Amino acid sequence: MVKVLQIRQQQYHLLHHPRHHPIYYFNFSFQPSSYNNKGQLLVLHFSSKSNQTLSISSTAAAVAKKNSSCCLITKMTSFVENPVEKKLKMNTCNHLRHVESMATLPSGAGKISHLNSVILGEDLASEENDLVFPSNHFSSQALVSSPEKYLEMYKRSIEDPAGFWSDIASTFYWKHQWNQPVFSENLDVTKGTINIEWFKGGITNICYNALDRNIDAGNGSKIALYWEGNEPDVDASLSYSQLLDKVCQLANYLKDIDVKKGDAVIIYLPMLMELPIAMLACARIGAVHSVVFAGFSAESLSQRIVDCKPKAVITCNAVRRGPKVINLKEIVDAALVESTKNGVSVDVCLTYENQSAMKREATKWQEGRDVWWQDIIPTYPTTCEVEWVDAEDPLFLLYTSGSTGKPKGVLHTTGGYMVYTATTFKYAFDYKPSDIYWCTADCGWITGHSYVTYGPLLNGASVIIFEGAPNYPDSGRCWDIVDKYKVTIFYTAPTLVRSLMRDGDEYVTRCSRKSLRVLGSVGEPINPSAWRFLSFCVVLHAMF
Repeated sequence: MVKVLQIRQQQYHLLHHPRHHPIYYFNFSFQPSSYNNKGQLLVLHFSSKSNQTLSISSTAAAVAKKNSSCCLITKMTSFVENPVEKKLKMNTCNHLRHVESMATLPSGAGKISHLNSVILGEDLASEENDLVFPSNHFSSQALVSSPEKYLEMYKRSIEDPAGFWSDIASTFYWKHQWNQPVFSENLDVTKGTINIEWFKGGITNICYNALDRNIDAGNGSKIALYWEGNEPDVDASLSYSQLLDKVCQLANYLKDIDVKKGDAVIIYLPMLMELPIAMLACARIGAVHSVVFAGFSAESLSQRIVDCKPKAVITCNAVRRGPKVINLKEIVDAALVESTKNGVSVDVCLTYENQSAMKREATKWQEGRDVWWQDIIPTYPTTCEVEWVDAEDPLFLLYTSGSTGKPKGVLHTTGGYMVYTATTFKYAFDYKPSDIYWCTADCGWITGHSYVTYGPLLNGASVIIFEGAPNYPDSGRCWDIVDKYKVTIFYTAPTLVRSLMRDGDEYVTRCSRKSLRVLGSVGEPINPSAWRFLSFCVVLHAMF
């Protein structure tokens, strides 16, 4: 398809890359005749066809808002003096390069030794120190507004760690302030056991700080959790006050079955709202939760049961991921049989009936041990006294994957973890109270603990929890969810991005995505092609 754009200005300036073709920067003002005043900012691969016109290879036509300026970044395969007349013909192929969605050159362009691979493509650039900077408009509103501001914070954290972390920790509720140094450490095995302690002597509770503190601040009616089920038309939500009620009901039940401070509770749940509810209920009474990814085998689950000797196991009967139903209760039953053989028996298996996946009539049951969540938990009071704990008391156990041997339980303590996760969430995602936040991680992993449950809720955020698969019912599900809830912060992994890339752009571009303002990547360094897909397909297309 051919479109015509009228160009009002000439060449802007020229930069040379030391190894490749020159990069030509143009600053044009466009007046599109047939684009409904919509526009996109793209980097295009130019190839000269004649002195009259250029054929531009792109995945889409490059236009700008009517009567506005934009930055057009191009790679010229051959230079033609005065190559652009009054009109420019365009067709579409699949050779796109792009930068940020801003009206001027990126603030980093020309200031770095090598142009970013986002501009040149992976085949033309491989420097690890290439950078792309945010726009001045974005930076001016950010909590950390510049590299200089970050370095200032970092310098204080190194030179005055006690003061730096004390100031941050003081924004949380402490029943008693710590009466010892903010932190102490021994990293020298010749001097004794390796040990690191934060805020020792300080008395607090992470559930209280995540829920009660935010409610006391006037945010009780704010949505804490949006839940999106496996099917697109199945959803639910809980305000901070409603979430606290449900946490207290479960906490009271756990106390009633003799779960005490320091006791372990295994949680083997999919991404239902009951998963963070269970985590917070344990934290409220000082119990140590151990979340096991609800995809691990009975053998893996049994190993963790034997190791931590829990007072109870919390699970659900089944989960539906895409079109597939997984019987979680059968896995738990098999794990409990195996753990009993190894000398560890569990007296209570609290089971949530996930009705969209399996009815209770189809669920195997052991009377005297198994209890239906829906039958018992709603009968308990919606208030529960907080168990105040030392900052160095254990909060949760999370087991390593076992790729280098037997899975090892990593113990996370309360105070340092609370302050760290809340702080990193706040600054890494530039969190604002109006944000809607979605992290695609499962709470069976540390990312889910820190950046689905604790970090966001400690900041009073509204969090999305997604039960289903990102490619069900099709590969546009993520972007459908972004539009449905007006997600502003999207945190995911390159693995997921690459899987969505394989299905093309159409699943992305059918959605608006205009709400997005921050993208986060976790799990591994994101490769340039995945980064380009996120920044172009997901964000840049949505800007106009």
